[in-house]
Amino acid sequence: MVKNSDSPLRLAMLGMIPGNGHPFSWSAIINGYDPAALARCPYAGITAYMSPHAPDTVGIPGARVTHLWTDDPAEAPLVAATALIPNIVAKPEEVIGQVDAVVISTDDGFDHVRRARPFIEAGLPVFVDKPLATSVEDLRTFIAWEKSGARFLSSSGLRYAPELDPYLDGKSTLGSLRWVSSVTAKTWERYGIHALEPVFRLTGPGFTSIRLETAPGLEVAHLVHQSGTQVTLPVIYDGAATFGALQLGGQAGLASFRFTDTYTTFRRQLVAFVEFLQTGKSAYPFTHTVELMAIIIAGLRSRAENSRRVEVAEILSALSP
Repeated sequence: MVKNSDSPLRLAMLGMIPGNGHPFSWSAIINGYDPAALARCPYAGITAYMSPHAPDTVGIPGARVTHLWTDDPAEAPLVAATALIPNIVAKPEEVIGQVDAVVISTDDGFDHVRRARPFIEAGLPVFVDKPLATSVEDLRTFIAWEKSGARFLSSSGLRYAPELDPYLDGKSTLGSLRWVSSVTAKTWERYGIHALEPVFRLTGPGFTSIRLETAPGLEVAHLVHQSGTQVTLPVIYDGAATFGALQLGGQAGLASFRFTDTYTTFRRQLVAFVEFLQTGKSAYPFTHTVELMAIIIAGLRSRAENSRRVEVAEILSALSP
């Protein structure tokens, strides 16, 4: 479905789990926000990156979050008050027939098929928070849905980080990349995509293998790209202080920076979804999402099999019916 009406797209924000406050921030970026309610948001980081943007400067034209559901009903009133959401529903399926699209705003990739199914089957376009899927079976389901015409997107917000801009579209002066490292936090299955997807923007598709090594409180993924670029992605479980650091080693130079502009990153991600709804065109091919998820799944397989190096083709071949 492509939205052609002059009226704003009606979006439902669905789901909130511990450690992920996207319903606060994403809804506020789309709708604007109430400063007094934002001050009571339990996620200090969200308050920190939203507050510098005055409420009358915030919002995405052509879209409104009109409906909200959170896993814990007690959390919904503050989210709704913060982001000016008029409707709280008791069950997520209640939004079917009331909205133009839904946002699955949880990063529990193992549960996204269950969360998305009612809306995919109802023909609603869906944005699914990263990672889309963390098993071959679930990724196979999303592939089947996409082939049948379902409309959905999924990405890490860091795909859109403005800090990447100087290195995209032929603007880099680093020459051919030889080595890249990107640091993330929490766990490979939950936050590995935050390290991987911005690197993927730089290298393009074509990762061939991954080995995921573990130590107490730490995982390090070592990936090989068909271009010869080597990639190391450390996952520091309690590494919020180092999250988002990225280093690029090219044959002509070295760059080191950190992703810090969270507001612009998320706004770009949400604008891309709104444009997808308005035009029917995605900013990136679904095949890229499939490869990214295959790498995440290959990393999990490597970890489960004593850090065996797993070929990405091993996962991709298993996705065939």
